[in-house]
Amino acid sequence: MTAAAGAPLRWNDVAEKGGVLGIRVLVGLTTLLGRRAGRAVLWLVAAWFVLLHAGVRRTSRAYLARVGMPTTLASVYRHVRLFAHVSLDRIFMARGDFRHFAVSSHGEEHLRDAARSGQGAIVMLAHLGSFEVMRGLADVRGLPIHVLAYSGNARRIAAALRAMNPSIEARVIEIRPGDPSFVFEAEDVVRRGEILGTMGDRVGLGGKSAVAPFLGAPARFPAGPYLVAAALGCPVLVAFGLHTPPNRYDLYCEPLADRIVLPRGAAREEALAAWASRYAARVEHHCRLAPYNWFNFYDFWSADR
Repeated sequence: MTAAAGAPLRWNDVAEKGGVLGIRVLVGLTTLLGRRAGRAVLWLVAAWFVLLHAGVRRTSRAYLARVGMPTTLASVYRHVRLFAHVSLDRIFMARGDFRHFAVSSHGEEHLRDAARSGQGAIVMLAHLGSFEVMRGLADVRGLPIHVLAYSGNARRIAAALRAMNPSIEARVIEIRPGDPSFVFEAEDVVRRGEILGTMGDRVGLGGKSAVAPFLGAPARFPAGPYLVAAALGCPVLVAFGLHTPPNRYDLYCEPLADRIVLPRGAAREEALAAWASRYAARVEHHCRLAPYNWFNFYDFWSADR
């Protein structure tokens, strides 16, 4: 954590704890002994993380209160532990190994229709459950998805996943602060008639945002996906991979818009806020379905994000 004491905790302050999590050790352990051994280690890792990081406890409790869940230390621990287990499962999913999981797909036909249409599509994801289950399952079923991602605060995890499956690298468009060329790479994916996945719940560094109601209070969401979709005239989907311990994942995919049209002038900001509100409502719906799956451990509702 790099935020100053008393300052709002922002998403880019929440760096990976590579040495503590022992990413390489964990990968080796799961390779040799399997998923069960890795999960056993993460029970202890989650406890360490909760006890030593007041910012994580504070932000977890703030979210749990908004979604109507208990805010006890045990609830915070359950929240963090689920995040740890979903992170571990990314190792297997990056390999295309789904033998350990019971995956139910709801609305997969929307992804297939988007792939067949030839006009491309944007899929808006969230730090809710696992986006890796969507990407991995899509690969297995012949629907490769390119993902727009920022790994500046999780480089070790990203490197470990690339080492296990180098083909991931070809389907990741790295967000590079200060270098806007990644936007053109993302647009090219859609223009080729392919699918672009992007996170819709974190405002990029210096990125344009829109305010939308979320779990009872206004919060900022990125406006970029709607601007790109409007420019390219492509449909927009939303997708969430919700985890139910120990082995179940439910992948939900649904259309958000067949096409986004943005007016000019002052009405443009209102239209962006309306689309952000529509997305936020779907995120909120799925948060209530699986409340411990929300993995934004920072001051999400802070005005200074």
